[in-house]
Amino acid sequence: MTGNPSAYGLWSLVLLNAAVFIIFAFSFYKPKTSRDWRSFGMYAAFIVALFSEMYGFPLTIYLLSGWLSQRFPEVDFLSHDAGHLLEVMFGWRANPHFGPFHLLSTAFIFGGFWLLASAWNVLYQAQRAHRLAASGPYARIRHPQYVAFVLIMFGFLLQWPTLLTVVMFPILVIVYARLARREEAEALKVFGNDYRDYLSRTPAFVPRFNASTTQGKSS
Repeated sequence: MTGNPSAYGLWSLVLLNAAVFIIFAFSFYKPKTSRDWRSFGMYAAFIVALFSEMYGFPLTIYLLSGWLSQRFPEVDFLSHDAGHLLEVMFGWRANPHFGPFHLLSTAFIFGGFWLLASAWNVLYQAQRAHRLAASGPYARIRHPQYVAFVLIMFGFLLQWPTLLTVVMFPILVIVYARLARREEAEALKVFGNDYRDYLSRTPAFVPRFNASTTQGKSS
């Protein structure tokens, strides 16, 4: 493994890229409560861990260097392109930015940010009117903002998998699910039967595209 050392140690790029994706998400999510900040903080930690390995120190590649070198002796894993491990492991030898996993990751990331922006606008209008958010993305799933964070993180995981983010991802999914349950308990206290009706017709995280959903309103 005699790759170009300039491919890593670029901590200015770590800070720049992490800041861009954290601030971009913040501009849509706009956390207010302690729970909001907790969920956003977990996303931010994932992003920092990701870019720290992408441009700073390739910890995963160093830890797996023996196995990777034996399995793929022709690949220089200290080159930046080889950090796209899924592309390498499945035989994609062209520009990894045009590989199937990278393109799929881009779709997940942009889809996640679109969902985050769409959900925030609906939630903001509902909070101003003191009513239940049940239109737009909320007409399909009860927790579109949490789903958006999961989509974005999964997209980055496809693009640049690391040991740390692979471990973090399922933990964050579980934490988001628990936060969603707590939000539902609080919403039941505030909106009562309106929210019970919303619960009965709207799935939590995975939309039912073959079922008609009614955009509910609360009094």
